[in-house]
Amino acid sequence: MKQFVATFASNVINCFKGRMLIWHVLAILLTLVLVQSGFDWWYFKITHTPEIRRLMFPAVRVGFYLPIWLPIILFLVGFAVGKGKIVRSGWALLQAELIGLFISSAYKAVTGRAHPLHDIDRDISHVFQFGLMRGGVFWGWPSSHTTIAFAMAFTIVTLFPKCRWLSAVVILYALYVGLGVSMTIHWFSDFAAGAIIGTVIGIIVGRSFSTDTRTIS
Repeated sequence: MKQFVATFASNVINCFKGRMLIWHVLAILLTLVLVQSGFDWWYFKITHTPEIRRLMFPAVRVGFYLPIWLPIILFLVGFAVGKGKIVRSGWALLQAELIGLFISSAYKAVTGRAHPLHDIDRDISHVFQFGLMRGGVFWGWPSSHTTIAFAMAFTIVTLFPKCRWLSAVVILYALYVGLGVSMTIHWFSDFAAGAIIGTVIGIIVGRSFSTDTRTIS
């Protein structure tokens, strides 16, 4: 917990420092392209069907509940078996999740993007309400589900770079959550931006917690 507290503020700042800031700019520019080209609206029309919604909506629930339970499970298992690196991984994931929630909510608070309702007959993908809290922090750009999922995934990838099977599993999980919400409660660009920003967060947090965690295989 000491490392969690000691690194939290600096890791938030590091997500916007140097080359990492470029990735935020890329997320914004990619969103601009996807919106202005009409891709977001085209993607919405072909994916927001009752059949796809039933198939992909579980990703929304998984993306909500797993970030809550996984750190708790790691804490319990780590303490039970006396493995400090498992506990440390739990703290790393928790920090990545909280930073992901904080950054994505901060962006939402100032962008106020219109939410893609299930049954809309006009293109509102270009609607942003820039300002402070004009659209709240629960819906909009970027997707918090995606940001947190990719932050978790790349925290684990960075902590355990030699464990390829684990990297594959967590990246597939992040893609499932991100694509799932892009087909149900978000625009595609919300997913794309969340994936970029979440990856940045995961790498930053993973690096700061990397001591003594690289021995898993």
